[in-house]
Formats: sequence, structure tokens, C-alpha cells
Amino acid sequence: MKRALRAVLRGLVRHRKLATLVTVPGVLLAVNVPPALAFVSDYQHDKLINSAEYKAQYGKWDVIDLPSDLRVNAIHAALLPTGKLLIVAGSGNDQTQFDAGTFKSLVYDPATGQGRIVLTPDDMFCGGHAFLSDGKLLVAGGTQRYEILDGAVTKAAGQLVVKNENPDAGRDFPKGTEFRAPDGRRYLATNAFSVKPATKTPIDRRGNVRVTASETQVWVESTDTGTAGVTDTPTQYSITGLTGPDADNVYGLGQKMTMDKQDYQGIEQSYEFDPFTEEYVRVGDMNHKRWYPTLTGLPDGTVLTTSGLDGSGVILPGQNEIFDPKTKTWTERPDLFRYFPTYPAIFQTAKEGTLFYTGSNAGYGPADQGRIPGFWNLGDNSFRPVAGLRDADQMETSGSAWAGPVQDQKMIVVGGGGVGESPLTSKRIDVIDLKKGPRAAYTPGPDLPVPTRYPNVVQLPDDSLLIANGSRDYRGKGASDNLVASLYHPDTNTLAAAADPFVGRDYHSEGILLPTGQVMTLGGNSLFKDAADTKTAPFEQRLEIYTPPYLFHGPQPTITAGPDTATLGSTITVSSPEAGQIAKARLIRPSAATHATDVEQRTVALDVTKNPDGTLDLAIPAQPTLVPPGYYMLFLVDGAGTPSKAHWVHVT
Repeated sequence: MKRALRAVLRGLVRHRKLATLVTVPGVLLAVNVPPALAFVSDYQHDKLINSAEYKAQYGKWDVIDLPSDLRVNAIHAALLPTGKLLIVAGSGNDQTQFDAGTFKSLVYDPATGQGRIVLTPDDMFCGGHAFLSDGKLLVAGGTQRYEILDGAVTKAAGQLVVKNENPDAGRDFPKGTEFRAPDGRRYLATNAFSVKPATKTPIDRRGNVRVTASETQVWVESTDTGTAGVTDTPTQYSITGLTGPDADNVYGLGQKMTMDKQDYQGIEQSYEFDPFTEEYVRVGDMNHKRWYPTLTGLPDGTVLTTSGLDGSGVILPGQNEIFDPKTKTWTERPDLFRYFPTYPAIFQTAKEGTLFYTGSNAGYGPADQGRIPGFWNLGDNSFRPVAGLRDADQMETSGSAWAGPVQDQKMIVVGGGGVGESPLTSKRIDVIDLKKGPRAAYTPGPDLPVPTRYPNVVQLPDDSLLIANGSRDYRGKGASDNLVASLYHPDTNTLAAAADPFVGRDYHSEGILLPTGQVMTLGGNSLFKDAADTKTAPFEQRLEIYTPPYLFHGPQPTITAGPDTATLGSTITVSSPEAGQIAKARLIRPSAATHATDVEQRTVALDVTKNPDGTLDLAIPAQPTLVPPGYYMLFLVDGAGTPSKAHWVHVT
């Protein structure tokens, strides 16, 4: 029956594509199907995909067209513990907005369709994010400057290290601060910057100290157009306006100024977004500027950030650091110096002190460095590679996720492509069992229906995973967006067809599980909107909601009472009129997704005990490696695989 339905649907979709042509005036009417046939095809198609039988097997997609004042470019999306979505655009991959200092975030409530734009103090475009144990979303990094391609650079530029030898005072400098070379050449800072006081270190009992200058990096650009500012001579630069001791203590050091291509540049700012006040709160700056970083939560509530392009557009060679939510500060960890490509998919495993890098990443970095997946031991900074990965040279823009409950310690990697604008794209789903430790290796799973970059991979309450959208080529080139979705079943390692989405999504898109058990997809940033790659594509601002088949199998179970808080290792009691029908219970951590990367989402299986009074006792694992403290959605799932609507639980 499934094959027959899919065959009929494919035929109708083909007719539907023709039907879009007959609405065009002029000669097209003479060479395409008659309007009456197009109308019938559309009618039959809509009737089929809205039939009870079809929806019960494949699910259903619905498109949401937001009001114009709520449309933003969804670069990042996170589900808040209020049930609302935080959609972060920043400048939205739009240099006009960047130059104007127009940065946006939208808080959107899927339950009501209401939303509002919130004040966004810095360009968080292409930063990283992770949930903290109190439900706040840590957002770190973003964009200091947009790229300038070869041939478009008009002024020599480069990075200066600004030093401050004064241990008694730091200095703040505005954008446009002028640096002057001994030969008179002048360069302007392209962003505001600060230098901290120098540090004093006692060297003997007589009170003598060693003063070590503080330093920060700043990108500067020549005041002259053309090659006049080009130099490869190491130079010390004075800062215009400083005199006397200030001029002696604070200065810039530079190696070279060039007119080479300039990549995107990162920022050091970080913020906590409070889901209850719906405001960003500034916290301590990172030690390094980062663009395209990954933030991974650790069991003790701290957050590790890895990779990213620095303030000069160069990928960090391995300077990783940790955020402490108690002090709101970042600490550089030279003992964890390790290189990864940008947006590496790094997950906390069940073993404390051990992370797993799936090999998925979002791009920047050489093809021969940091691409091998493996276990990262934070105790001694060792790295143990794993083997078996198919299409190992096509992990860029691939997706990664836990496959089933986190207790199973199985992960999948999905799709991906070659480095940069490579035409190579993979259909691969590979699976790895982390419990095997030294023997862990990737094994083949089912292939995707089509090669796919930028897949949205979302865990569902019944333990299946939705794999949707993406494109067959780099950023949807050649009209290659995939209007395809599938459901992966970890227990059988099989893939089943799902209903086809209506909206194509590739680069800068996200998929988020909602408390209803549905999935929302957002974003999409194709380079072109035509197969010939001649017309620039607008950013996709429509939303789309997928209702999985399990919501067409009968009424959802309900949770009528349950605690709002719980502790690790405790047992909570919930009430449900359908308690006798409940087969399993799941805690699901909310997603924070960007660039096919979401290291937040995880599903936790709870042991279920049915009580004579019709209540359920649910046992929460004690290990913070399995259940990092924070907010979770609690789903009850009946024997037919139908989940309840979620009840939020704060696990402490």
C-alpha cells in the first residue's frame, strides 16, 4: 500500500509542477497541460496527502507564513523552557543589515502564533549556543566583520596585537582608533576594543614584581585606498591621541598588511538569554574571538567552546575555553589545546571527562586536519580516532544525533558533502555504538533517498528521528533542494518514507522538536533560486510544521499532574488517565540548532512503574553525563507509539 501511495503521489507531484506553469500568461498555455487537468491534479494531490490513511503512515506538513513584522532570517533556533522559540538572525547573512548595525532576534510562540522582536545587542550571526542548568541560553561569538573576496579588497588590512604595559589601568578604544607607523602610514581599527591592565607577578620577598603586558587583537584597515598601505615589515604602531606615559605603555605590534581575501571575523562577546524575561544579559567575554564555534555543555554545568574563526578571520589552531555560569567568566584551557574545523559536532558521552567528535562540521579548515572522528579525553587531552566511516571525505555539512535514548550510547551521522564547494555529496547514514569503547567503529545504516547536505535531524518522543530537507549540492546550487523527509528507526536501523515538505531548506536551516510532539523547520539560505544559478535567492522566512504519523493514530495520552522540578537519581510521580496504556516515558532536552549542528538534543529513557492508583513512578538516572542538569520535556508514550504533549521538568 505504501509503495502504491508513494507512486501515485509522485505522479501527482509531477503533474503539480506542470500546473505551476499553466498559470503563466502567454505561450506557455499552448505547450503545457490544460488548466482543467492542472486543477484536477492539484485537487487529487491535496486530497491524497490530507487523507487519514496517508497521514497515519507518512504524517503531514503545514506551512506558516509569518506577518511581515515577525519575519527574520533564522540562522539559529532554540526551544526555550517556556515553550517559545528563540530565533536568532543577528545581521542575518545580510551585509546591509550588518553595516547598519541592525541585529534581530525573534521570540515566537508556536502555540499561539504570537511573537515579538527582542533587543539584540551584538551580531550573533554564526555564534554558538548551549543551554545552562537554569534554563538560560548561553550565546557566544558572532560576526565582527563580513568577508571580502579576492579582487574586492580596496584597502590593505591586517591584525595588530595591542599591548598595555600599565599594571594600574586598562583602556577602552572606539571603532576608528588610529594607529600610526613610524613611516607615517595610518590604519584605523574596524571595531571597538579594550586592553586590560598589565599583570604583576612577585619575584622576591623584597616586593619586586615582574610586569607582563596585557594584549588584545584588533583588525585594522589602511586609510589609503590601493596598495599604499601594503607592508610585510614587522612594525610597532603608536596610537593617535595618546601622549606621555600612555603613549609609551599602550601600542600596537603588526607583522604585515595585505590586500588578500579577508574571511569572516569573530567576536568575543557572550550573553545569557533569559527565557523568562526574554532579554539578553551580557556576561564575561571569551578569551578569543570566535565565528562558527561549538558550545558543548559538560556534566558539572560548565560549557566548553571549541574552534571558530578569530578576529582576523583565521581558524583558531586549538585554543579552547570553558564558561563557568557561577562566575559568568571564561577560562582558557591550554591543557585542552586541540584543533577542530568550525562547528565541530562534539557531544558529552556517558563517561565523565570523555567527549565524542562525530566528524561532522560546518566547513572552515583544511581538508587534512581535524576531520577524523573519535573520543576526546579531557583528563589528558588525548584523542582516540574511530574507524569505519563511509564517505569520510564528505562529513562537512553533515548532521549528527543520538540514535535512541542516550543510555544506548548510539549515534548516527547523516549525509554531508566534500570540503568547501565540492560537488561530492553523500547519501550515507552511519551508526556507532560508543559503549564498545576501544572497539567502537562506524557501521553502515540505510542510505538516504538522495544525497544530502545540511539535513535537519530531530529526535522524536517515540525514539525515531526525523531527517528532512537539505540539498544535493552546495547551498542548493542548481535548484537542488530536497523536498524529501524520512523517519529513521534506531531499533531496526531502518529508514521509512515520511510526507514530503513543501518548503526547500539547506544552508542556515534548523529543525526543532516542539512540546506538542511536532517538529518545526525554519530557515534556508540558497545561493540561487533557479536551476541555471543566475538569480539570487531570498532567505526562506516561512516556517513549516511536521506532524508525525504517531499523532494520527488516536488521541494523545495526557499528563494531568506532575512535578515541575526533580533531582538526578530521584523518582517522580505523574498522573495520567491513560496510565495503563503507557509503554515508556522520555525526557527530551530542548534543541539549540544551527548549521546542521545541534549538540543539545538528547532523549533520556525513564524506568516506568505503574501504581494501583493509576499514577506512574518515573525513575530519573543519577548520572549528570546522561542527564545534564537543566530543563527537559517529559513525554509519556502509549503502546501505539503516540506521545503526550510535553510537561516541562527542571532537573537539578
